[in-house]
Amino acid sequence: MSIEHSDFDGTERLALVLDGDIVSTFDTPERVKLGSCELIEEVMIGEDKLVRFSGCPNSQASSIVLRGANTHVVDEAHRSLHDALCVLRCLVKKRFLTPGGGAPEMRLSYELSKWADSLLGMHSYCVRAFAEAMEVVPYTLAENAGLDAIHVVTELRNKHAEGEKAAGINVRKGKVTNILEENVLVPLLVHTSAVSLATECVRLILKIDDIVITR
Repeated sequence: MSIEHSDFDGTERLALVLDGDIVSTFDTPERVKLGSCELIEEVMIGEDKLVRFSGCPNSQASSIVLRGANTHVVDEAHRSLHDALCVLRCLVKKRFLTPGGGAPEMRLSYELSKWADSLLGMHSYCVRAFAEAMEVVPYTLAENAGLDAIHVVTELRNKHAEGEKAAGINVRKGKVTNILEENVLVPLLVHTSAVSLATECVRLILKIDDIVITR
């Protein structure tokens, strides 16, 4: 099977699924790897005609059709689907789940504060500043949920000081609860990526010795 003038989006993905090659000319067909599938049919979805390929050799790929009343609904559905696929990607790359609701960040802040107490001088100051920066995540979460951020973060800090490692901000109930019992889970890669990228950004800023203003 070959497709002439395939100037549509997703040509590379279609070639991968059909196990074929993309070529600019067909002068030497014996050197071209042709794709194949069991069924090609034209289907109607609403008022649009689509060509569906079924029974492909590399059947790991599939198409998802999003429909909505207007472009805003479709764009929102596309963003939601993209977020869901990113979560799956994080789980595939690192198969670990952590509590949500700001629990990991507050736990990290609490442990770093304890470690800072055992250090001296500039090292203690830097570690304590890092610990305070980690509290921005639960503070922002509580603020976006319309809660009293100062009160909620203080309660969350006390819960972790008492040893409740799974304590997090429950935005549905508007208080601090055991977030694992609410099944609020976040892939570990989300937390590690956010912390590592933020740390690298701060390191780059601290390396700036001077700012030259150009006109």
